[in-house]
Amino acid sequence: MKTRALKTQQAGSVLIIVLWTAVLLTVLVTAMASKVRLSATTAYHNQEASSQWAAVMAAINQAEMELMMERMPRPIGETLEESDEGEIRTPAYRFNGQPLELNYPAVEDIVVRIYDHAGKINLNRIPRRNMQLIIEKRLGGQDADPEEVQDLLSAWTDWTDLNDLEGLNGAEEEYYQSLDQPYSPRNNPELDTVDELLHVRGFAELFEGVNLEAAFTIYGNTRTVNLNLATREAMQLLPGLDDELIENIVAYRELEDIQNRAEIAEIVPFENLLELSSWVGNNTSNIYSVFAYPKLERAEDVRDEPVVTDEYTINPDVVVQAHMEIVEVRSYNGLPRIYKIEPYGRLPDTSPARIVEYDIDLD
Repeated sequence: MKTRALKTQQAGSVLIIVLWTAVLLTVLVTAMASKVRLSATTAYHNQEASSQWAAVMAAINQAEMELMMERMPRPIGETLEESDEGEIRTPAYRFNGQPLELNYPAVEDIVVRIYDHAGKINLNRIPRRNMQLIIEKRLGGQDADPEEVQDLLSAWTDWTDLNDLEGLNGAEEEYYQSLDQPYSPRNNPELDTVDELLHVRGFAELFEGVNLEAAFTIYGNTRTVNLNLATREAMQLLPGLDDELIENIVAYRELEDIQNRAEIAEIVPFENLLELSSWVGNNTSNIYSVFAYPKLERAEDVRDEPVVTDEYTINPDVVVQAHMEIVEVRSYNGLPRIYKIEPYGRLPDTSPARIVEYDIDLD
């Protein structure tokens, strides 16, 4: 009896060991399978990222070629795009951020947008009076505190003048060196970057929430802004324009070019045009921001065109950051000069005209 009980006990022990071994092996196999699956997924995404990176870089090069071709003599008999009124549209005005179809086609799923810097406010060429108007508009227009406006303007003047003499209520070396992270003022009218604006006393708060790269430039000699090329961010800073007028301008230029001040007057009321007039021109530049990125679609459905609801227009593009280069293109037989590369550049507002939201009549 004892022998039989001992054998039964031994058999039970062996069974337990076998079961535990099976459990451990199952756990090990599951862990190894998860690791293999993770490795395979990682390899797939790395391959996909590498492929997309190559496609984005190819699109950037093709966009630069597009800008070089823009400076070539037009082929005889070339058919140019016309407006609904039969007017020939200026090809250079397509570099206003709209998604482009390039002469050398990019990969189908890559979006290319080019922004001519003639559509931005040039910080290195802005007159003092114009900076004052921008400050006033940011502080509430007619409700702006005159003393606060003058303090900010004095800080800007001290930052961009050529000396260390502090103006009335201005800010020079002593103020900036007293900060927790001290630095020296520029003391030169030529800023090195747009973001340098945030180092001027009070300007970080003044321009909080503004996409500075979309609104401003430091390149070129342009003093005016071309409304055919202007970003929403730049127009939001211009005196005389509110959100509704900006959307009217965007809607108008989607259909036809704005050729002169008379056509601006068709969009902008006279009293607003008086404020705006000195800011605008028809110039283009040689400086461009080139964006390229893989197309992303909204999760709820596939949209290639803007969706218009009863209340507003939904921007079909959900991308807010993309690979960006700032380039200068002077001729068709010279390579572009690259001023800046930003792998995660912040895109300007790319949405189409918000015609429903602002009840815009296109007729």
